Amino acid sequence: MNNNFNTGKEVEQWRNFRYNNQDYDLSHLNEHWAEYLDDKDENNPILYKFIVTYGLHCFTKESNELSSDESQLLMYHAPNESRQFNFDRYELSKQLPSIIKSLSKKTTLVCHAGNGNYATVKVLDSNGIEVDYYVVLVFKKPKKKLRLHIVSAYPKYEGIGKVIKVGFFVIAKNLLNNRKLPSR
Repeated sequence: MNNNFNTGKEVEQWRNFRYNNQDYDLSHLNEHWAEYLDDKDENNPILYKFIVTYGLHCFTKESNELSSDESQLLMYHAPNESRQFNFDRYELSKQLPSIIKSLSKKTTLVCHAGNGNYATVKVLDSNGIEVDYYVVLVFKKPKKKLRLHIVSAYPKYEGIGKVIKVGFFVIAKNLLNNRKLPSR
């Protein structure tokens, strides 16, 4: 998986995708700020401000099931990678901004996903079926700014298996204080 987050070349503004004379708006995946208030210690609340970016894999998917012509028609060209637009991932991606806003809530599962990444959450797909929506999160602090990059997001109909939970504010606090992030 090409992870542009490590190169500092995150897409700030996604261009819409056009297919069969229909535009698919990707502005919900444009770079934005997210704020989280940790008020566990009411005498010393901490406000964490993250720059949030999203990767190409949130709305695209490699597919060997398409004809060559259809594959080319569905190709989305990002600055560093090209992949086929995926309508199911696109529909689910519309929920990402609200998922990101809810990361600090106790009802939102944040767990280890391996390789220093984290993942979360259960959502309803376009058919109204609850699925594990595997949202791969990477936290960094380049140039003294907290950054959260969503590398990929996709449904896992077979479940995510055994998870090891980690508190969002544990990640945020360690990142802010230049400490090692929690690992398995």
